[in-house]
Amino acid sequence: MGKGKAKPIVAVVGRPNVGKSTLFNALAGEKISIVKDTPGITRDRIYADVSWLDMNFTLIDTGGIEPDSRDVILSQMREQAQIAIDTADVIIFMVDVKQGLVDADSKVADMLRRSHKPVILTVNKVDSFDKYMADVYEFYNLGIGEPFAISATNMLGFGELLDEVTSYFDKKAAEEEEDERIKVAIVGKPNVGKSSIINKLIGENRVIVSDIAGTTRDAIDTEITHNGREYVFIDTAGLRRKNKIKEELEKYMIIRTVSAVERADIVVLVIDAVEGVTEQDAKIAGIAHDRGKATIIAVNKWDAIKKDNQTVNEYTQRIRQVLSFMPYAEILFISAVTGQRLPKLYEMIDAVNENHSMRIATGVLNEIMAEAVALQQPPSDKGKRLRLYYITQAAVKPPTFVIFVNDKELMHFSYTRYLENQIRETFGFRGTPLKFIIRERKDNK
Repeated sequence: MGKGKAKPIVAVVGRPNVGKSTLFNALAGEKISIVKDTPGITRDRIYADVSWLDMNFTLIDTGGIEPDSRDVILSQMREQAQIAIDTADVIIFMVDVKQGLVDADSKVADMLRRSHKPVILTVNKVDSFDKYMADVYEFYNLGIGEPFAISATNMLGFGELLDEVTSYFDKKAAEEEEDERIKVAIVGKPNVGKSSIINKLIGENRVIVSDIAGTTRDAIDTEITHNGREYVFIDTAGLRRKNKIKEELEKYMIIRTVSAVERADIVVLVIDAVEGVTEQDAKIAGIAHDRGKATIIAVNKWDAIKKDNQTVNEYTQRIRQVLSFMPYAEILFISAVTGQRLPKLYEMIDAVNENHSMRIATGVLNEIMAEAVALQQPPSDKGKRLRLYYITQAAVKPPTFVIFVNDKELMHFSYTRYLENQIRETFGFRGTPLKFIIRERKDNK
């Protein structure tokens, strides 16, 4: 394991009732991660992490976005397709063999074809290959290539489909390998000032805003060189489309946030000082936390707040309370309007970036662990005590540690957190989450 890679994003598009959710649930399985403390996006099942053989990707279900239009189904599919085109690396376009080729399918197929994204045509509900193969071939008429026949309910045909999906991943990984720049996603609710912050950061740097060659995204990536270092700011607000999607649509915002966060190393979560920290901020923060990204919380519009000598403390406490699952996040009070403390944001990004990719020698880690165990005895259960044998760092971005123990069941969440705190006391690791993998090693004595 090297650095944490951006997982490719696969989106599923199709008319209602063709079986998108069935495929989604079959692939996501029960492995859906609900981190004890993280507020609930994962529970909304808009996206899920999927592992297929040794491929990992994020699957997005674009369904459930309600347009206000007469031709509801077609406009719904168009919006789904637009989201998929904006955010995904590979698109699964699902049709239903039993309903056959429908007019709306052809119109959406045109849209997907023009996007130049890899689109995989998936014909669902093929419960018997002998019986339906002739009907499957009819879908060649959509002009987006070979149809893959599956039955999501019976999990038939998944192998061929996923081999095709993952065949597009290596090309993406190769593009990303060369890129050494620090990638920062600016995320937050609508209208908290994300774009103003980016514009202000660009300010003196007269940046060239460009769609970087080879990226498949429509989001505008802004390249900035500051003090000789190169940064790429990924702006989730950057998709200024004349689409009818309401900015407030939470589901849409979350999908875009997932795709921006996935590509970044560092996430700057912008909070509106006037409004205070909200449940929706916690959801967005949860995405960064789940994905192991370094995080800075930027409280914007700080110039608009009446202050006394307690204001910063009170605000900080409130943020720590609502975002209790990420005590490691750095907090910065800024104003995009006045430029207050914005230069400090670069320093913080640099520091957090260093922590996110910090490696610690195995010898030092084992000393810390031995001392921690001596200070606080590991838990035991029914007379069996947890023994910790060895700890080593397996990856960076985020720093990931593997601990070998005699019995995984005995390694309580709270003891892992205790060890994390001991490591943080020595090395700080401010701004970055730490990940722990517990492995069992049987006692040979």
